[in-house]
Amino acid sequence: MAEPLYRRALLIDEARFGPDHPNVAVSLNNLASLLEATNRPDEAEAFMRRALAIDEASFGPDHPTVATALNNLAQLLQDTNRLDEAEPLMRRVIEILEEAFGEGHPNVATALNNLARLLQATNRLTEAEPLMRRALAIGEASLGPDHPNVAIRLNNLATLLQDTNRLGEAEPLMRRALLIDETSLGPDHPNVAIRLNNLAFLLEAKGEWEESAGMYRRALEIDEASFGPGHPKVATRLNNLADTLARTGRLPDALPLAKRAKTIFDASLPDGHPYREGSARLLQMLEAADSRGMTDLSQLEAMEETSDDEPRTSPKS
Repeated sequence: MAEPLYRRALLIDEARFGPDHPNVAVSLNNLASLLEATNRPDEAEAFMRRALAIDEASFGPDHPTVATALNNLAQLLQDTNRLDEAEPLMRRVIEILEEAFGEGHPNVATALNNLARLLQATNRLTEAEPLMRRALAIGEASLGPDHPNVAIRLNNLATLLQDTNRLGEAEPLMRRALLIDETSLGPDHPNVAIRLNNLAFLLEAKGEWEESAGMYRRALEIDEASFGPGHPKVATRLNNLADTLARTGRLPDALPLAKRAKTIFDASLPDGHPYREGSARLLQMLEAADSRGMTDLSQLEAMEETSDDEPRTSPKS
């Protein structure tokens, strides 16, 4: 319903101001954002590139408005797995914002974080880490140590540290991020569920299964209250909790959670979606273990270690 309104607004602006006016660029970007959100990246990209060209011609190549247009396009390119194309755009965004606002501005921190996440996605962790640390330092200095944006930076850095097997360094950062969000947003905010989920995954990697399961349960409760019992986020929490219970001798408790997760994903996501496939694999493994009288998923995995089959895992998200 929103798309016809955005398209009409674009036509009105083109007729009133001409095809190359900055207001047209705004309308193009708004429409592009909607198209991207509705999984039409090719259409969205064309509008974003036109908006960028208008802004560069109107304001010059080094204006902050151009940085916004570059960032939008870079995010779309990253989302469509064109990281090599996205990276130079992100680097140009940082240069523009540093020149326009100074190296310690919060907008610079956001741009640094975006580039760092791209580097992390391409396994250049040693390049990503200093950018994340700089983004965190800027956030703490400009927004204060207890701002929700600081929690995001802490979480991102902790995730990178976890990826490099520095769990002892990552854990206090995740706990601090959780505390910030609980204090600033409230204990039942969806962002708190994200922090709980990430910390639970880290604790699981450390073998602290009981605390991990408790955090998964709390994240599930928050998302059920926030989004409703049939939301895909709820299914993700169900799967994560089911996987943990199944690996700690509680397979009978895990099975109904995994079945419910699969039902939600099947009803809400298209065929072939990786979450649907992952949920189906997890349930298949749990049912196979249960049919053999096992109470722990690890027992089944131990039996299959020498199999030539592709490993079947359920990544946590």
